[in-house]
Amino acid sequence: MSVALVPGSFDPFHNGHLEVVERATRLFDEVVVAALRNPQKSSSLFDLDERRDMMAASMTHLPTVRIVSVSTLLVEVAKDVGATAIVKGLRAVSDFESELQMAQMNRSLSGVETLFIPTSSSHSFIASRLLREVARYGGDVSPFVPPPVYEALRSKFEGAQE
Repeated sequence: MSVALVPGSFDPFHNGHLEVVERATRLFDEVVVAALRNPQKSSSLFDLDERRDMMAASMTHLPTVRIVSVSTLLVEVAKDVGATAIVKGLRAVSDFESELQMAQMNRSLSGVETLFIPTSSSHSFIASRLLREVARYGGDVSPFVPPPVYEALRSKFEGAQE
């Protein structure tokens, strides 16, 4: 059985992430989406449980997807879930440089290959960082995120605007 691991901080999960997961389900028997705590990011908007819940609500139409949330090395997660590949989405050429380095390190540490899936141009500009900023100031992010994520963002920032 082929198992893909789709890792990310997913803070928040958006339509670009969803597209990559949906496409991975057509290539693998099972897709494990892992919400990871990223130590390079100072603080998160949503905790791991909130992210896992939003993703689960956003992917009910994908029966071969399993969601986990962890705070460990990616290669350890890959081993734990029996991943045959790590799947990463690419928005632009600028993503490729850092993703390539991570893929090479992960392969050296574990032997697990990384597969890159480029997002559609309609999602290439979406970034969680930008969504947090737009939502924080009352902008409409509904076109860019699944409905459960939109509701969570709305609730998080309700009354936060002056």
